[in-house]
Amino acid sequence: MMGVQDQAVLDENAAALGVPRKQLMESSGSAVARVVRDVAESGSQVAIVAGRGNNGGDAFVTARFLKGYDVTVHLLGRAETITTDIARENWDALQRAEVDARELRDSTGLDLGDPDVVVDAMLGTGVTGALREPEATAAERIAETDATVVAVDVPSGVDANTGEAAGAAVDADHVVTFHDQKPGLVDLDADVTVADIGIPEAAERFVERGDLLRLSRDPQSHKGDHGEVLVIGGGPYTGAPALTAQAAFRAGADLVRVACPSSVAREVQSFSEGIIVRPFTGDLLEPSHVDQLLDRAVEHDVVVIGPGLGNATGTLEAVEEFLGEFDGRAVVDADALQVVPEADTDATLLCTPHQGELRTMGGETDESWETRAELVESFAADLGHTLLVKGAYDVISDGETTRVNRTGNPGMTVGGTGDVLAGASGALVATQEPIHAGAIAAYANGRAGDIAVEEFGHGLVAPDLVDALPTALWGGADE
Repeated sequence: MMGVQDQAVLDENAAALGVPRKQLMESSGSAVARVVRDVAESGSQVAIVAGRGNNGGDAFVTARFLKGYDVTVHLLGRAETITTDIARENWDALQRAEVDARELRDSTGLDLGDPDVVVDAMLGTGVTGALREPEATAAERIAETDATVVAVDVPSGVDANTGEAAGAAVDADHVVTFHDQKPGLVDLDADVTVADIGIPEAAERFVERGDLLRLSRDPQSHKGDHGEVLVIGGGPYTGAPALTAQAAFRAGADLVRVACPSSVAREVQSFSEGIIVRPFTGDLLEPSHVDQLLDRAVEHDVVVIGPGLGNATGTLEAVEEFLGEFDGRAVVDADALQVVPEADTDATLLCTPHQGELRTMGGETDESWETRAELVESFAADLGHTLLVKGAYDVISDGETTRVNRTGNPGMTVGGTGDVLAGASGALVATQEPIHAGAIAAYANGRAGDIAVEEFGHGLVAPDLVDALPTALWGGADE
């Protein structure tokens, strides 16, 4: 079952894989036409009520496939205001085919006649809330007919995620939805057809630019809405927690603090003026520090634990004790990973091992990415946590859903790139479910590496990835 945002991600990923939205629209329109032919004999009157977006575009295609039917298309608005190029192209195709296609400039003038079938293609799955004009009046006109109503993707006015309507909505007899069932359609009193429109399986498996659609932000956002991250790291190493903190900022976190031993606090702070350092006494993380860190952790949305901590016995004991008491969201990286299998924790974890660390945790790996994906999925299910296993092909799995990322290059074998990935993961876990956060972080980290290698060749260093993260996440995708 697939939510509205999931479908948008798939559509864009399909385009990235060479199956453009226009091709999917052709298949969608054909699928709707098949249902119309199932419910009405040839020669029947069909009224298509179409909006100005891609939902309407699907219906314009439907009209072309209904040869032998008396079809009238009612566009709710002027043709010049159609919002997408592909919908406009299919509207123009109707004109050239001399289909009876009418522009409605005043909702009170909508006259559907006495059709046998009405196709509701006013609003798609991405529109929620009460119907406005002209859709509200059009829904009333549809209700006044005795026609069989076929809705495209979702009845207009119904939330495809919940099945609820904020006001009046189209009462459909049949719904033709695409690729997968939508949660909000399950309990509708309508026959639902799930049509295969040619979205490749790879669009679900591979992380692509469509996954970045999950990063949309509310224009009314305030400081802190996009995450406060606490990095627990440092001691033997100072660069690792600093890189992690900088990457968290670059990946969209609003505030980042680093809890590190006081012996290295000044060095960590010196990497960036934006890093807020919260030192604890001594040279290494020890069990005596855990209560203090737990107090700090509850003030944050996400904890990233591990970068630069080292593997001293007391440090690993402290990590296990921390996880045992923590019930929030955390990214676990580096030496801290080895305690995860034995940790009794209520925390929601995203673990980011490379393949050697995966084996240390008790997992298995393989040269084949397909086999590796199966092994990672099984191990994630056993652990009860989400894994992001780094490699030439990164594998991300929560034990149920498994994604594979193909961005990145051999130049990223340089030290510190994993610390960058941990920081990006931390920022994204603040706003996304771990499976999506891990997928997007892997994609962005690899793409940042691809951007950096174009400029520096294989002489790139980890800070180059930090600098490229905003472009990788929000600067547009390769076409």
